[in-house]
Amino acid sequence: MRIDSYIEKLLFDYNCVVVPGFGAFLTQGKSAEIDLATNTLMPPSKVISFNAQLSKNDGLLVSHIAKEKNLGYEEMLREVENIAQEWNNKLVQGESIELFGIGKLWHNSEQRIQFQPEEKINFLTSSFGLSTFAATPIQRELIKEEVEELEERIPFIITPEKREQTSFRPWLKYAAVILLAVSFGVTSYRAYGDLQQKEVAARQDAQQEVSRLIQEATFFESAPLELPAINIKVTKKKLGKHHVIAGAFREEQNADKKVNQLKEKGYNAFYLGVNKYGLHQVAYDSFDEPKEALAFLRKVKAEDSRDAWLLSEK
Repeated sequence: MRIDSYIEKLLFDYNCVVVPGFGAFLTQGKSAEIDLATNTLMPPSKVISFNAQLSKNDGLLVSHIAKEKNLGYEEMLREVENIAQEWNNKLVQGESIELFGIGKLWHNSEQRIQFQPEEKINFLTSSFGLSTFAATPIQRELIKEEVEELEERIPFIITPEKREQTSFRPWLKYAAVILLAVSFGVTSYRAYGDLQQKEVAARQDAQQEVSRLIQEATFFESAPLELPAINIKVTKKKLGKHHVIAGAFREEQNADKKVNQLKEKGYNAFYLGVNKYGLHQVAYDSFDEPKEALAFLRKVKAEDSRDAWLLSEK
């Protein structure tokens, strides 16, 4: 049995997840930052670390898996401890352990556990939907150099205007202002008259078009044609309150693929929806009675998958 998916799910809500007999995975908040080397802006996140000293069982992981798989606590504790022992043996033999969505563990030359976290998943729920993006810096100096080069090719010469000192200069300005006002008034009056003429012509054209359409209209004295009614039966799958879950996926396309695979096996599989962790759930089938759901769950565990579990709605 793989327990890395359960550890990953708990890291979204808890800062410490202990694997009894092995160690603890810890999360710590990290602020948004900019990588100056790649000009990449990274959103706030949680940094995962590992501490082999915290190996005492706190009950969080075992109780969560027992609830998910609908098994007893003591039985699940023994199974998790066996998995922890297998991981320790692999590390002692020089092998590495890769946990999906969490990271990679191995022994260094001093036989101490080293941990490399997975950087593709952000466990900070408040940063859901935010992703890293690269920003291209503005090359201000380059633009400035191009403008200076252009000014050298096309020089601008500004010559001062020579003003004549005459006594009639102010009167010429006033006369020009008066002439401009008179010209603007005459032009506005002509434009207003043209606009009125165009509006009257448009109204006449509209009235003629309405009259033409009325003359061309055809009226029927007979009753309108009645078509027979068509009854269409639409069947919708009725879901019960107890669902036998086949799995939960981070990508919706993987969930759709799982539904098709189960349907090919003969199950009434369907897409249940997104849970509070943002995972897409797929169910084998749904039942109203809990006894029927438990009997079907035992059958699925025996014939198809031991990882199936029961989800009951309140």
